[in-house]
Amino acid sequence: MYIWELKNWPDLTWDCGHLATSLAQVSREQGRLLGRMQSLGFDLRREAQLSTLTEDVVRSSEIEGEKLDADQVRSSIARRLGMDIGGLAPVDRDVEGVVEMMLDATTHYAQPLTADRLLDWHAALFPTGRSGMQKIMVGKWRDDSSGPMQVVSGPIGRQKVHYEAPPAPRVPEEMNRFLRWFESPGGTDPLFVAGLAHLWFVTVHPFDDGNGRIARAIADMALARSERSTQRFYSLSGQIRRERADYYTMLERTQKGTLDVTLWQEWFLSCLRRAIESSQDTLRAVLQKAHFWERFAQQSLNARQVKVLNQLLDGFEGKLTTSKWAKLTKSSQDTAYRDIMDLVERGALRKDPAGGRSTSYSLAIDN
Repeated sequence: MYIWELKNWPDLTWDCGHLATSLAQVSREQGRLLGRMQSLGFDLRREAQLSTLTEDVVRSSEIEGEKLDADQVRSSIARRLGMDIGGLAPVDRDVEGVVEMMLDATTHYAQPLTADRLLDWHAALFPTGRSGMQKIMVGKWRDDSSGPMQVVSGPIGRQKVHYEAPPAPRVPEEMNRFLRWFESPGGTDPLFVAGLAHLWFVTVHPFDDGNGRIARAIADMALARSERSTQRFYSLSGQIRRERADYYTMLERTQKGTLDVTLWQEWFLSCLRRAIESSQDTLRAVLQKAHFWERFAQQSLNARQVKVLNQLLDGFEGKLTTSKWAKLTKSSQDTAYRDIMDLVERGALRKDPAGGRSTSYSLAIDN
């Protein structure tokens, strides 16, 4: 039996006393992070927000097994935030949709969450009307025309059912009840609201696809309300991606349990705390990038050099070689080599130990 089948659903409860210490720790870390970020300049805060939102969008999709191009995500977010990051990449429609949903949830957090808004988010996620090769209902609640909504794993014929959602005829009323609560949660602590909203939404599973991503956007919206800030400096989705196995295990256990969701709230708070702690990496990278460009502010670098250096500072995957440089900048191998040697002489890049055909270069951060 699933929790939505229990007599008093959705009257979910938890032990506030048991969770008091965890709640206090997260609230304290949340306040500390916001305080540190407020001490930075406007440009650095915006850079941190761009990095955080990029991670949030990319990782939230990865949780569902979908890999988005991080450069496209970053370009889409930067354009929507009015930021000049140079060399904006062309952006696919599916990337634009995910970014549009996430920014609407976090930058317009104070606006009511309504059924129409959720349907718009869903339509943005699936601009072609398909999930992969499969045609789905877009911008509408599911109708279960192809069978009950189930979360399964394993090969066809030997699938394991992890969860089955409420039947489609119940979805409209279930969602009306959820949305009424989300807008008027009473005296519930905002961090508990974020955890419960995530659990409640994925339990109803109102759409054919995209429920996990929308649930995480709703949780981010609740967290933005708790901070009264449109800027995000930590990525909950990034942390859930790192703990994906535990995330799904805890969801399944909770959805097959009782209406007491203390263990879920405890896991959510601990995951959130680790997400906030991980934001130190983002802050460190932003400050590192700022200090790097301070060193070369008075030097005349060409557009190709600025573009690749920014990509390296933003987390370039793999090793930088002359071939990759030429591909990134659409230049010749000779031009790439000259650009790189110039940066080595200036102290911006260093040659890695391996030579020959494996010759690669890295940022000279500690100079």
